[in-house]
Amino acid sequence: MSSITPQEIKKEFFKSKTGIAGITILSILIFTSIIVVIAIPGDTFKDWNNPGKWISYPKVAIPVWINLFLSEKIPEHKILNTPNVNYDMSGDISITTHQFGINFDYDDFPSDFIYEFSAKYSGKPLLQIDVIRPDGIQLKLLSTSLPYSDLNSIHSEKIFSTDDAIRKNLYLQSNKFLFSLSNLSSEDIIFSKTDNHIPLKGNYVFLIKMYGDNSKNQIPESNLIIGGKAFGIMGTDELRRDLAVGLLLGTPLALFIGLVVAIASVMMGLLYGAYAGYRGKKTDEVMMRFNDVIYALPALPFLIILSITISNSIFVMVGFLMIFGWVGVAKVARSMALQIKTRGYVEAANMMGQKNSKIVLRHILPQLLPYAFASIAISVPAAITTEAGLSFLGLGDPSFPTWGQILHDANVYGASARGLWWWIMPPGIMIAITGLAFVFIGNALDVIINPKLKR
Repeated sequence: MSSITPQEIKKEFFKSKTGIAGITILSILIFTSIIVVIAIPGDTFKDWNNPGKWISYPKVAIPVWINLFLSEKIPEHKILNTPNVNYDMSGDISITTHQFGINFDYDDFPSDFIYEFSAKYSGKPLLQIDVIRPDGIQLKLLSTSLPYSDLNSIHSEKIFSTDDAIRKNLYLQSNKFLFSLSNLSSEDIIFSKTDNHIPLKGNYVFLIKMYGDNSKNQIPESNLIIGGKAFGIMGTDELRRDLAVGLLLGTPLALFIGLVVAIASVMMGLLYGAYAGYRGKKTDEVMMRFNDVIYALPALPFLIILSITISNSIFVMVGFLMIFGWVGVAKVARSMALQIKTRGYVEAANMMGQKNSKIVLRHILPQLLPYAFASIAISVPAAITTEAGLSFLGLGDPSFPTWGQILHDANVYGASARGLWWWIMPPGIMIAITGLAFVFIGNALDVIINPKLKR
């Protein structure tokens, strides 16, 4: 094996188109991971399996960009949490007004709507909900009194479109429509044309007013949810979770698993194989027979058994992958060490009485570093796909949103049979892209350290 300097490796690497492509993809993944770690709170990892976190999101909603390719637009799920707020006094009556505007430009009706709020008040204020349609018609939806309170208290509530009071109020305004409103949902009536049961497109304004006799009355939290069948860049799953968040959270996890396993296993294999090759004789024989035993073990069944019996923690899984990942590298490192130890500088160091460990670390391992870099790059995709495979089988750590875990959940809820492609394809594509980046880098490095591979 001919020696090659790091400068030469760098120079030759950036001459490789596949190497540059691999570095570019990897740089994007690393940048994304940094942004995720900085921008997304750490509690989001814990909240991934918390149903309460995603209660406002729709089930199995398709990505919103699908509307760009459809002639009939699917209603988007909208969560409005920044209303226009106005406070006013009319005599002794305080009026708190929250106004939500929505541009409805779809060819189907919303699935529902929900108004969730927290009101801080004293007494017994009146809550009124109206909607102003694009045609100028104002529909009264609800007028209800909040629970009485002597002192300032906070009352939280969710008002659904299925509320009987809303349906009753809309039926009382049937004279504004030229068709029968019987058996129609509240959202169908609100968003329908007056002459036909067809969605009315345009700007809608939802007015929420609270009337009270205390100027300190207010609505600190106010959210309007217009239910739809499309949401977010990547859609949602059966548990209402935003798949874009899961894919982003999975990026640093995939790089962590791949790099930690690859670096640790390659370094273990290099040290083991280099020492065995240098010592030779009985030491080499015993170490290689032990290597053969580990190499012969079926890794996947053992990983499955260990995950079931010990723990399915992601950190335990990383440790298991390290245990089974070093044996192949050790064999190659031993073969290289057998060649390197015959060189003059190694024999001279031995004659000078240097310790075996020092000779291995100072004279043999540096010659193996180019191979180590290539091995690390190629080992990363194997670690990522192994974790994804275990998670897909239900043996991964469910508390972490890895790409394999997302695919496992998709399989459990029958995403493939239901045609929920946005739940299946993105994590699979992310696994493939990440693996491809390291394969490109590994192949480029392999060509550099093995000149015979050059064309």
